[in-house]
Amino acid sequence: MADLNQPTAENLATLVEGIKAKLNMANTAVMRPEDFDLAHYEDLLYLYNMVQKKSSFSINEMTAIVEELGSMRKQP
Repeated sequence: MADLNQPTAENLATLVEGIKAKLNMANTAVMRPEDFDLAHYEDLLYLYNMVQKKSSFSINEMTAIVEELGSMRKQP
């Protein structure tokens, strides 16, 4: 397994895909790795680690996570 502490494009994709998989997100097309910048890597890594530790999420937790991810997306 890759060292996720290294902020690379490949690791960023791993984090985003891992979060999407764990959350069972229905509309995954809105969250693509290329929509995120490496400037937010530390925040994504923190979120990824938090999400991976939990077995389930409340609606409020899901909403907060999705909002957090939205705030990290690249602005057009």
